[in-house]
Formats: sequence, structure tokens, C-alpha cells
Amino acid sequence: MAHNIGIDARKLNDFGIGTYIQNLVRSIGEIDHTNNYVLFVGASHDGLLADLPDNFRLVVERSPVYSVRELFALSWRLFRMRLDLYHATHYVLPAMVPCKAVVTIHDIIHLLYPQFLPGPLAFLYAQRMIRRSLVRGDRIIAGSQNTKADLMEYFEVDGRKIEVVYYGVSKGFSERLPDAALRERLAAFGLEPGYTLFVGNPKPHKNLDSVVKAFARALDIGLTDGRLVCVGNRETRDFKIRTRAEQLGIGDRVSLLGHVPDADLKALYQGAALFLYPTLYEGFGLPVIEAMASGVPVITSNSSALKEVAEGYAQLVDPLDIEQMAKAIAQCLGDPQHREALAKLGLKRAEDFRWSRTAERTLEIYDRVLAGNGS
Repeated sequence: MAHNIGIDARKLNDFGIGTYIQNLVRSIGEIDHTNNYVLFVGASHDGLLADLPDNFRLVVERSPVYSVRELFALSWRLFRMRLDLYHATHYVLPAMVPCKAVVTIHDIIHLLYPQFLPGPLAFLYAQRMIRRSLVRGDRIIAGSQNTKADLMEYFEVDGRKIEVVYYGVSKGFSERLPDAALRERLAAFGLEPGYTLFVGNPKPHKNLDSVVKAFARALDIGLTDGRLVCVGNRETRDFKIRTRAEQLGIGDRVSLLGHVPDADLKALYQGAALFLYPTLYEGFGLPVIEAMASGVPVITSNSSALKEVAEGYAQLVDPLDIEQMAKAIAQCLGDPQHREALAKLGLKRAEDFRWSRTAERTLEIYDRVLAGNGS
């Protein structure tokens, strides 16, 4: 029997959640040709979900994400479309949900680090919406055991409704570019292979200021050469990072590239000698797996989901310990054998994460919820 399933894809263009939505939807499209899907997209979806099978339909929903308006606009849509199941791909459910509901909660960083939010109202909104999803949702998808544990501890809920479904890594990251093509792409950014790479958005928990400090310290304690390349749209924060680099005397060794297309990101991973990702908190840590799939040795944090994903396959450090990070950077860049060993371990770990598996597990959850076995 075919069911009508709605998926909120309005955050399609976002870094992180957008990657999740794009790959989940495309992978479901490759597997499920029976059910009918309605994808709620924003006005500027940019054709990112083009060429989907005929059982997928895109509907533009203009209500902003994380707004009061969306709570009622989406409720009306769900009533009119007579869906059997609705999948909220972030933690907000509409005010009224006249069908079964599955909710993906990627992390609870807004609650653990309220100082990163614009104000107390944003904290209360996140707290209330997540709690409501935990109560109303027929099934909750968490991207890691760490996120599941955070939800259970913070909200004191029974974890039987929460299922862990790991994210995947796109096949393109493991497909090596020819050396000439790689160098050509890097040259467009003024780079040559062999730099240290960081990939992350402007949120404070990404810990970029500490990354710059640790890289500068690594140069002081033995690293004779190197460049730090930072990818991610930081907008007004670039000035602060550039100022920090200048203060530390490494302004000429730090490149801030901003947002880059996926094809260029693939090249930037493959051209790196080291991937550095000592963030304070992650619900999964997708860039770590992308770097591993690209054959790049990884240094990342010994906390949150990063430990769960990377322990035994990367070098783990305390993200608050600048000296420890610096020594790890200097060791990796100064010891080719250590680097090679980490790269091989990372490649092995990346094989555990496939978007097709994410889609299969998600479809299993849909089936159980639709059959009345969601709780």
C-alpha cells in the first residue's frame, strides 16, 4: 500500500542539516518507488533536488524556519494534503499534526550552550519545541548515541522512542582527483597541497579562535612550515579571525576562504595534509567523516559525538587545551608515518557511513510508525 509522506526540506541550503536533507531525500528516491513524497522547500531551493523520481513532488512553503508563522502554515498544509506521515528534519513540529510524525533532532547545542543564542527567548523556544517533539513525535531520530543520551538526560525521557541513525558521507569525497586537476583547483584559491584544513560555519562552538591559537603555537614548538586554510561562511567574524592571526604573527599563514561549492570542497579536502576539527560540541561531526573518506588524517575533539565517531580512527584532543592541540598538530605534520597511519584508519572508518544506509534505516522507521509500532 502506498502512503503519502511529507518531508520538511526548507533548510535544504544550510550547511550540515542541508547536507542531511539532500542526501537523505536522494537516497530514499533511489530505494522507494512505492510511497508518494511531498517535499516542503523554501522559495530559494535552487534546484538542489532536481531529477527526483516521479513519486516526489516539491511544494514551496514560504514561512521562515523557527518562526511562529511556520507552526500554523505547516499545520494547514498537512491538513489539506492528507498526509499519512510527516518527517520534521529539524526539531520543530507544526502546531497541529494530523498524521503520524517522525522528528530528527540533530543535537541540543542550543540548550547546552545558551550563551551562543541571541537571547533568552531563543533558548526558551528551543527548549519548548524539542520537548514538544519528544512528546508528540511517534519516533525521534538522533544522529548519534551522544545526542540520544543528551536528550534522555536533559529532558529525563524514556529513550525507547529515540532511534540512532548515523549520517553518511557522499561517494564523491572518496573519488580521487587526478593530480593535475587537484592542483588546478587549489591554484584558484592560491594554494598548494600540504596545508592544515578546518571546515565549519560561524557558530562559536566551532572553536575557530582556538584553532588559530593552536596552529600558531604549533609553529612555535617545532612546526617549521605550514598554512591554515579555513572554509565556511563566517561573514562578519572574518575580521576577528584575521585580527587574531595578525596578533599571533601568522596573518600570512591563514587563508579564510568563506563558503565554497561542493566540487571545490572535495579538492580542498584532498589537498590537505591534516584536517583539524577540535569543536566544542557536535551532534555527529559530518566534516570529520568527509575528511576521512578523502584520505586525510584527522585531529578532532575527545568529547560529544566526535569521540563516538572518531575514537580509534583519529587523534583526539581536549578542545580547550591549546597546548595539547598544538603538540598534536606538530606531531602529525612532522611525522609522515603517523600521518599515513591516521589516514588509513580514517578511510576504514568512513566505510561505516553511507547515505544509503541512512535512508534504509529511516524507511524502516517510517514503516514501523505507519504500522502503528512507533512507540
